[in-house]
Parts: sequence; C-alpha cells; structure tokens
Amino acid sequence: MSIKTPRQIVNELDQYIIGQDDAKKAVAIALYNRYRRLQLSQDLQKEITPKNILMAGPTGVGKTEIARRLADIVSAPFVKVEATKFTEVGYVGRDVESMVRDLVEVAVRMAEHEQFERVKAQATKNANNQLVRLLVPAEKPKQNDSQMQQMQQMMQMLMGSQPEQTNEQVSDQVRNQRLDTAEKLRQGLLENEDVTIEVEQAPKASPMGDMMGQMGMDMSALQDMLPKKQVRRTLPVKEARKVLIQQESKKLVDYDAIYQNALKQAGENGIIFIDEIDKVTSKNQRQSGQVSREGVQRDILPIVEGSTVSTKYGPVKTDHILFIAAGAFVESKPSDLIPELQGRFPIRVELNALTKTDFEKILKDPANSLLKQYIALMDADGIKLIFTQEAISKIAEIAYEVNQGTDNIGARRLATILEKLLEDVLYEGPEMEMGEITITQKYVEGKLQDVVKNKDLTKFIL
Repeated sequence: MSIKTPRQIVNELDQYIIGQDDAKKAVAIALYNRYRRLQLSQDLQKEITPKNILMAGPTGVGKTEIARRLADIVSAPFVKVEATKFTEVGYVGRDVESMVRDLVEVAVRMAEHEQFERVKAQATKNANNQLVRLLVPAEKPKQNDSQMQQMQQMMQMLMGSQPEQTNEQVSDQVRNQRLDTAEKLRQGLLENEDVTIEVEQAPKASPMGDMMGQMGMDMSALQDMLPKKQVRRTLPVKEARKVLIQQESKKLVDYDAIYQNALKQAGENGIIFIDEIDKVTSKNQRQSGQVSREGVQRDILPIVEGSTVSTKYGPVKTDHILFIAAGAFVESKPSDLIPELQGRFPIRVELNALTKTDFEKILKDPANSLLKQYIALMDADGIKLIFTQEAISKIAEIAYEVNQGTDNIGARRLATILEKLLEDVLYEGPEMEMGEITITQKYVEGKLQDVVKNKDLTKFIL
C-alpha cells in the first residue's frame, strides 16, 4: 500500500470528484490511520481496528466514486458489493462471506501481477526462445518409448500438464535458421507472422456453479483441481508472445508466496464497499420480507466485527478490513439499521445534493470530465468540439432544474442531457466536412428547452 498523507489523498480525490469535502476528509483519515497503526508495536496493532464509515446521500453525488478512486490511490485490494444481493442463511442468494472471498481474489490478482512484473524480463526472454523453436521446428526423433513412458505421458496430459519435451535433433541448417529468426524477432520483423501455440482452454460457465454460489458454496476450489485441457491456437507473433510470457511467468513465480502475501494484504489493507445498505434496513411497520432484511444485517455483523473466513487460498481475518457502507436513505435513515451494526460504523458522513455550481465544475474540472470525453470522441472523427462557457452554464442549469422537478439522480443527469444535446452531432459526425463545431447557449436552448418545459417528456427523455 503506497503511503500518502490525508491532504495528498484529498488532493487526488479532488481531480475526479467535485465537492463532498467532509466525505473525502473522513476516508483520507481512515486510510492514513492504517499507516499510523503499522508504526506501533505488535501488541498495540492488534487492539486498533479501523473506524468503518457510513456514507449517506442522494444517488449520483459521488459515494461509489470516492471509494473506487480511494483504492486506486493507495493500491489496496478493493471490492464493491451490493447489500441487496445477499440473503440470510436459508434464502436463495449469495452468502455474506462471499464478499471477503471476492476481496481475496482481487488481492491474489494484484500480488500475481506484482510478481509477474518482477520476472517479466526473464519470462520475455524465455517466450522469445520458445517462439524461435515454434517458428523453426526441429526434426522430432523417432519414438521408441516404452509402454510405461507412454502411460506417464498420458497421465501428464490428463492432469493438464505438458509432457516433457523429447530431445530435438537440431541440424546445422535448423540452428542457422533459428539464429536468423531470433535476430528478426529482436528487430520486430515477424510480429504479424502466424504461429501455433498450445494454451489452456477457457473455462465454460457452469449453471451448476452459479446455483452452488447462491447456496453459499464456493465451487472455484473444486474447479481448480480439475485437469485443464490444452487447445491449439494460431495467433500472430505479437499476440502469441503475450500468451507465452504469461505461461512462462507462471513457471517463474512462487504461488505459495503469492497466496500468503495476498491473504495478508486482504486482511491488513483490504477495503470492502457495501453499497445500497439502506435497502436492507427495517422500519417500524412489519412488511413482507422484512425478516430477511434484518437477517442480512445480522449476517453482515460478524464479518464487520471481525471473524475468520475460509477461502480456497487459506483463512483470512476480517478484523482490520476497512468497511465503507453507503446508501441514499430516502425511505429510511441510518438509525433503522440494527443497533449492533450501527455501532460498527462509527464515522457518519452526509453527502450533499449537487448545486448548479457543482454541475458546472463536474462538466469541466475533473480529469475524466464528461465534456473532455465527448471532445475526445469527436476528435476520433477529426472534428474539434468546443463548448462556450455560456453553454456549459446552461447545461448545468437545465440539469439542476430537471433534478429538482423530477427524481434527483445527481450527476448522472448530465450524461442523459449531453447525450440528448449531442445526438445529431454524434450521428452526423463521420460524414461532416467541417473541422470545428461550437456548442453555444442558443444551440443548447434550441435542443433542450422544449423537452425541459414539457414535464411529461422530461420524465421519459431526460
């Protein structure tokens, strides 16, 4: 996990999220407290648990984006889950422990990628050597294998491993051709040549696996034990090299060390974002399905409190995983959660509804703003798209008015409005001769004013 101060974390979040300073500050402090904890003695580290965060606010104001960007900033294992997908024991649906198993899977991929980067140079060298042998094959010696050797090769193939290569009969001519081919590979002259390689067959989706997953049974460990079938694929050299580098990297790394490191990273630095937590709250009146909602909260409670979850890579403790829960809380409030779960989210942050000024900033300021995305899309057609400041202000004003007049969906309203506004430009763009299009306030009003005034149309179009 990379180390950044709370102020540095907030500054990086500011590049993607407008406003919501209280929420940014809360998550930045929670993350930096992890670094502070690691500076203490082992005995004290065990006693300090993360202060989980509960974010409440309208949809589309940045709750999910804050958590997602947070994980990218600190390079920590991160998984986002929907509280509505989980059910208590005895109901059809995912069990709550699956969120921890998903987190460990992410941690394994991160640890594997890190190790692959360390051995990339050697793996690339091995892959290029293998490409040379595939492009210039040598004569195979006559098979005089005994019955026992043939049986061993068959068993290796059934178990998914490659049978050991027999010694090649490399003549002087083949050796010279390989030297010439290796030189051409280094110069990049054979990138588009086709080569046939053996790869693992992609696993097929199993309906039975989905059913078992809904019943709370993890079938992935059993699938890993089954032999993997090898299939032959013909690819260009540049694509085949990527596959071979992947295969060679797996031979060079220690997967036991990867799994142990991943379990440690998931348990110490993992972040689980539980969205739609308000949808599993129970209110005073008894309704159908309410018992199940309370059951989900009761099942989530031990995970958040701290427990040990079994995964196919080994057990992982959840005591120091940071949990961030979020919900709109339109028809309920945080106090509708069971008291025990409320106590496990001591930091409460309320996110504010977006104003017209916020909409203007969202359109222009973030590194991945919507206007920058549409400008880049039109640039692919050789057209320079320009938005005047007056047009941007008008778009923000319309977005704010529509949110106030209908359901408030936050910043997501901007995507709907821009798509409607630029519909003709996007449709005619590939056939346009002009090199520049300017979107003015008058154009915005002409395209959207009628729709905004007609409330019935607004509900269906914007």
